[in-house]
Amino acid sequence: MLVARAKHQHHVSGNPAKRASGPVTPPRPAGPVGARDWIGAARLRTLPLAITPILIGTGAAVLADPEHRFQTLTAILCFVVSVALQIGVNFANDYSDGVRGTDDFRVGPARLTASGRVSPRSVLITALAFFGIAALAGLAIVIRSGQWWMLAIGAVCIVAAWFYTGGRRPYGYNALGEVFVFVFFGLVATLGTTWVQALHLPQEAWFGAVAAGFLACAVLLANNLRDIDQDREAGKRTLSVVIGPIGTKILYTVLVVLAYLIAAWIALFYPVAWLALFGLVAGGPAIVIVWSYRAPRELVTALALTSISSPVYGFFLAWAYIG
Repeated sequence: MLVARAKHQHHVSGNPAKRASGPVTPPRPAGPVGARDWIGAARLRTLPLAITPILIGTGAAVLADPEHRFQTLTAILCFVVSVALQIGVNFANDYSDGVRGTDDFRVGPARLTASGRVSPRSVLITALAFFGIAALAGLAIVIRSGQWWMLAIGAVCIVAAWFYTGGRRPYGYNALGEVFVFVFFGLVATLGTTWVQALHLPQEAWFGAVAAGFLACAVLLANNLRDIDQDREAGKRTLSVVIGPIGTKILYTVLVVLAYLIAAWIALFYPVAWLALFGLVAGGPAIVIVWSYRAPRELVTALALTSISSPVYGFFLAWAYIG
């Protein structure tokens, strides 16, 4: 039933005037689905955001450890959890938005489910597989650290990842997506990485976690600003739909600026952190694009630049802590 809907039904506008003219379906990619399509569905532009909290959290963990030990295996497992969760969320979004018809009029590349070339079930299984990888890596971390209570945190992360766009009342459709991103891809990912390695949360980890969350939210805002008209038409009430284009641009800029102000504050105590400002080489042009773009597709570049700036920021902040 879901396959049939994804392939053959079009989203019908709530506006009677638009219904009268009939839906305009964008062209769909033709031909068989290849590896490039699946890689595209993983949304590689977002993966740098999964790296940043691990870098910052690990740097803070080394700083917090009196013997300044670097726990390589635990850090790698944290990286696997973060990246697998990010990819799992991306495929889950592809599935949920596709079966709802939300992706029928999106500006960016066609998604697997919405294109009708891949069954929703296949995309769902892929999402669950990556959630499973994250769960196994998380279990290994818990066994290694002995922090069994963190199994509950891991379960909450996976549930939250699914209900971002899944379920009957996804919170991503009710202006809460940025809250999820800030909490889980900022605070939880960074502080969790520090805790399992050092069993302590220094203030440096908190500052870095907030900064990582701000940059992750900025990427989501750039994405939602691009799709604001399509999301409004589809009934998807993202924060950008609620506050409008100008509000989104202002919030995006404030979050990016605040992240770098945090780096400047940390640099007063750890001078190497000044190098985190190199992230503005990508982040600066992204702000310019957000304020001056003519076509929504230009925001894909802003999204990518903001995403790239994040691990640059995280690398130098981690270096400042470790050094």
